[in-house]
Amino acid sequence: MPLTSYSVDEKQVALIRLEREKARNAMNTELLEELLAHLDKAKGDDDVRVLVISSNDHLGLSAGADVKEELDEDGRVRRMELFAQLYDTLVSFPKPTVAACHGSVVGGGAEVAVACDLRVGGSNLRMRFPGAELGVPVGPARLVSLCGLATAKYLLLTSRNVGADEALRMGLVHRVAPAAGTEDAALDLAAEVAVHPPEAVAQLKQMLHRWDGVVERSADEGRGQVEWQRTGPGLPYRS
Repeated sequence: MPLTSYSVDEKQVALIRLEREKARNAMNTELLEELLAHLDKAKGDDDVRVLVISSNDHLGLSAGADVKEELDEDGRVRRMELFAQLYDTLVSFPKPTVAACHGSVVGGGAEVAVACDLRVGGSNLRMRFPGAELGVPVGPARLVSLCGLATAKYLLLTSRNVGADEALRMGLVHRVAPAAGTEDAALDLAAEVAVHPPEAVAQLKQMLHRWDGVVERSADEGRGQVEWQRTGPGLPYRS
């Protein structure tokens, strides 16, 4: 049974939903592979102008990596490679991307959100980057671009939860919506972008990323996190 879904509406907005709510939308190998397949499909679809990432549970976009997934050593490295590929694919995605950040947006879920171009926060948002707590060398490449060095340090070194209002002040989200309406608000924001000429929008995004250098930083960070999984302690397994 699929762990995600993919659809395109009449406004040429594609919607990818994480649909593993019984596991708090934790991302296992299968889910990561599905997400990458959807992104590849949306990238090549001329009828898609903007992409939205959401979940079917407004209580959480994603709790991050599925630390209960039973994998051997090679499988854990493979999963980390998929995480790095997912972040890099989102950062370099040629079309605008929007994340619906409702409820729990933690670890890999938070990295997916900040790899998108725009974010709508639900009023129940709890965003957290637990890299320091878990020892995972991930986060700086995209956060620094998003909210600046000082705020990135604060978020990454404390691993604290951030609510909707604080996230809005920090620039982590662009709008705040009622929890149950976060996805609709993200789709509305995507529709505002989709009305513009796609060639112009793509060129502007490319220029912004080239001058910022986030694509290269993200790729470099991804190589580091895979090497950490291969030769270091790696993500913990919790039965």
